[in-house]
Amino acid sequence: MATVDDAAAAVRDGELVVYPTETVYGLGADALDAAAVERVFEAKGRERDKPVSMAVPDVESAREYTRLSDRELAFMREFLPGPVTVVVERRDAVPDVLVAGRDRVGVRIPDHDPALKLLAETGPLTATSANISGNPSTRTVDGLDAIRDRAAVVLDAGETDGGTGSTVVNVDSGTIHRHGARADAVESWLEDRD
Repeated sequence: MATVDDAAAAVRDGELVVYPTETVYGLGADALDAAAVERVFEAKGRERDKPVSMAVPDVESAREYTRLSDRELAFMREFLPGPVTVVVERRDAVPDVLVAGRDRVGVRIPDHDPALKLLAETGPLTATSANISGNPSTRTVDGLDAIRDRAAVVLDAGETDGGTGSTVVNVDSGTIHRHGARADAVESWLEDRD
């Protein structure tokens, strides 16, 4: 069985890995390496105009790669780690291919020990479901589609807790782009601080 060290080594070599989160299995590559990110798009068959989010191990790491407003920082400290993706202004280190040329990036901090251990070793990883675009996300490695063959390492942590993807939110504009896990709590937080 593959270990976190195996997955981290594969990421350092520019390869793709499948890793567990508290929601579904994710497809990871070095989020700061444009060529590795391109391999994620190729593996998923994902359209290049659809950005991919970035997972980091903690809020302080997020601050290295993004410019956070006080409101975004307060929100992140309330909801992360957890099944929420926060869309924030990116810094130059974040490659254009990850964000489809936009000036904002989705940031995710999974609430899952194996994922956090991997992120602590690798730094930012792509945070996108481990599936061919258009196919359902999976909570088990047995449910992986052809992505399994495209990843150098698959970290199997059994069945994940929740099958719903993360809620995607732009805190500064108060916009929820995708309702997923914890959407009601996110909505309440946004309403309370308008």
